[in-house]
Amino acid sequence: MDIQTQAEIVLRDAQYETWTWTWTGPTSPVTCFESAALLGFVHVFETASKLLDGWKASQQSSLARHAPSLRAAGSKAWNVYSVFLTSDPTASHTRAIERIEEDFSLTRKIARASVTTPDDVERALLPLISIRSKPLLGASNFENRLRSRLKDVPHDAVTAFLNDTPSIEVARILGAIS
Repeated sequence: MDIQTQAEIVLRDAQYETWTWTWTGPTSPVTCFESAALLGFVHVFETASKLLDGWKASQQSSLARHAPSLRAAGSKAWNVYSVFLTSDPTASHTRAIERIEEDFSLTRKIARASVTTPDDVERALLPLISIRSKPLLGASNFENRLRSRLKDVPHDAVTAFLNDTPSIEVARILGAIS
């Protein structure tokens, strides 16, 4: 799986503008992203060792290259993210990679190893993605759920309401029962 491409897909689905920046560093190309509230850079490393050795230089290079834009970004410049990803599953480096996120200098950071599936990419980028809810309500599911929530309302009134009975008749049923 191409982590860089998948990260761009996830970010675009989350309504970020994305573009690629090609440079001569260890993580070329870099996916840059921006929304109304924040901006950042996704760096993908071949190995966990290269991530640990190169994340600071990659962050610094991204900031230096985009300094004029960052200065013009106003308050958004306080929400700059550096994302460091690798597919390398090296367990011995996992804690060291996680500690990168505890470094609060220059940018906010997301760092993950063992990124091998599209779901892994999405989980890594969750701090950047708005909360999404996907309720699954089919027509029959809706009726069952509504009935279960209206258990204190008389069954005849709920049935009348769901059967497109005129509202005056539903009111009469509710008034007669009270």
